[in-house]
Amino acid sequence: MKFLDQAKIYLKSGDGGRGCVAFRREKYIEFGGPNGGDGGKGGSVWFEAVENLNTLIDFRYQQHFKAQNGQHGMGSEMCGSKGEDLIIKVPVGTEIVADDGKTVIVDMVEPGQKYMIAKGGDGGRGNIHFKTSTNQAPRYAEPGWPGVEMWVWLRLKIIADVGLIGLPNAGKSTFLTAVTKARPKIADYPFTTLHPNLGVAWVDNKELVLADIPGLIEGAHEGVGLGDRFLKHVERCSVFLHLIDGTSEHVAKVYRTIRKELELYEKNLINKPEVIALNKIDSLTPEEIKKKITSLKRVTKSPVFAISAIAGKNTNDCLREISKFVPERRKQLEEDDETTIAQDEPIKKTWSPLDYFMEYKMNTKADEKLLKLVEKTLDDNKAENIVVIDLKGKTSIANYMVIASGTSNRHVASLAEKVKEELKKNNYTTSSEGEEKANWILIDAFDVIVHIFCPEVRDFYNLEKMWNSIAKMREN
Repeated sequence: MKFLDQAKIYLKSGDGGRGCVAFRREKYIEFGGPNGGDGGKGGSVWFEAVENLNTLIDFRYQQHFKAQNGQHGMGSEMCGSKGEDLIIKVPVGTEIVADDGKTVIVDMVEPGQKYMIAKGGDGGRGNIHFKTSTNQAPRYAEPGWPGVEMWVWLRLKIIADVGLIGLPNAGKSTFLTAVTKARPKIADYPFTTLHPNLGVAWVDNKELVLADIPGLIEGAHEGVGLGDRFLKHVERCSVFLHLIDGTSEHVAKVYRTIRKELELYEKNLINKPEVIALNKIDSLTPEEIKKKITSLKRVTKSPVFAISAIAGKNTNDCLREISKFVPERRKQLEEDDETTIAQDEPIKKTWSPLDYFMEYKMNTKADEKLLKLVEKTLDDNKAENIVVIDLKGKTSIANYMVIASGTSNRHVASLAEKVKEELKKNNYTTSSEGEEKANWILIDAFDVIVHIFCPEVRDFYNLEKMWNSIAKMREN
């Protein structure tokens, strides 16, 4: 997938609907008076930060986004419907910048964060609002208010713990390959890396997210080489890993070159903690290694490590030092996620081909959020006799089954539609059956299966009793 970290897009919220000029015309009512309804409000434009995106490539193919207009008002005091809001999903770490390219409107740094950037226009009032004692038949209604339109820049700044910096061919991509499962392009010529790469490393049961950015050279702030545009991806990092090619003659000069470019880009960057790694020591003699480490220690107080990324030498020690600078809050979150559950040794049994799928379902974390969402939707829409059956260990088709009843076929169809709409809003994929007769509708959301019955059909099939009997048979 191609990486894109900057895009310019056009946004427009929905226009409000026009108010209606109408009069009540009914038999035996001579002077019905005005009864024009109001126009509906236009849809608003929202941004939402989501975790499963890491590039802005989608905005290369679509640059114009328009929310739905509000519906016009109608007679009989009927108001127009509201336009549907438009939600634009962006990666976590995206900055929304005004058209001038400088003013930051909002920084989307938290998963699930939402921001309304363009509010929909209000609907116009119908002529019913303008009747007075002296104007009892007004023939005027307000037009809807126009929506907001603008151009904005989207700028992605990768959120990582560690930023890998250095001159071209310092071994940044090789180091990323050695300590993570990332596989960036590696070659023996400068500027092999043309866009940032991410990788996840583990050291002492702690997770570190590493960002490898294209190499910097002297004059990068003036656009030399690839420039310093990619430095924005290390602005959010907690610590820098500065890799220096050990085969360079003047390692201290190389170090000062990169530090100078960081300062010219953003002065605050030089205040971030850093760890120095003298790379490619497999090509040096012990005397040369000692000499170059001494040279680096004269120009910096940061810890210096002699490593060989391609041979895997001293890379773990380097990562341990880096992990000391990861914020305590992140470490605490990782410790909270670690749970140890004492279990008895399982009884060995003959393997079956079905065990693979059963093992996959059992090892997949049950989506409690999905289950709660289904239950809440059914409850909010007055479903009856909601029952949840835990299927883990009983079958491989799902983790949970939800059974509910509607009062009629129409109620069953309405409940199914509401559940599917809510799941779609929350990015769950579903399939369904039985909408034609609507006396029994099944919705399959992979981890959760939903059955919605008419009362008489539910009594006939009695799924609760069937699954309880299956559970007893498996226990025996």
